[in-house]
Amino acid sequence: MREIFAGMPWWVKWIAVPVIAIFVFGGLIASVVGFVIGLLFKVLLFVVLVGGLIFVIRKFMSSSSSRGDW
Repeated sequence: MREIFAGMPWWVKWIAVPVIAIFVFGGLIASVVGFVIGLLFKVLLFVVLVGGLIFVIRKFMSSSSSRGDW
């Protein structure tokens, strides 16, 4: 493989081959990137919702325990 690329001009190695790879695998790359971004968004949303739930539960528990002191 090296011998094949050794005889090629620089623009074939650094421009044409990457462009062809992106053309061939572009849909796959886009779907993988989209999946990863979607997964990160769902994880972030999960963390925010669980954190909010814990905050509300603690706020409710502390207000109900202070009422019991009366």
